[in-house]
Amino acid sequence: MSYVDGFVLAVPKDKIDAYKEISRKAGAVWKEYGALDYVECVADDVPYGELTSFPRAVQAKDDETVVFSWILYESREQRDAVNAKVMADPRIKETMSDMPFDGKRMIFGGFKTLLRL
Repeated sequence: MSYVDGFVLAVPKDKIDAYKEISRKAGAVWKEYGALDYVECVADDVPYGELTSFPRAVQAKDDETVVFSWILYESREQRDAVNAKVMADPRIKETMSDMPFDGKRMIFGGFKTLLRL
């Protein structure tokens, strides 16, 4: 069954274009090494909840928007192999040297697929 790395982060609204360009480069590297899909989504309908919400989770400020992303793999084993290659690639090291968001507020994790219709 497939495996997914998921991410939620806050990106300054005036840096969305820079984030998109970095993501385009990073996504190409992930796909080159075997990721099945690489998706970046920007918030469109994500209300600020009383207790929990995407904006609360990443402590989004008024001048930031939420980005929800995922990378799809064949399996956990394949994901681990792909990520090892990606993290050793100099193109990723260069790309990650100047990220247009606060990485300390990024939420991320790996997920086993429970159901796919």
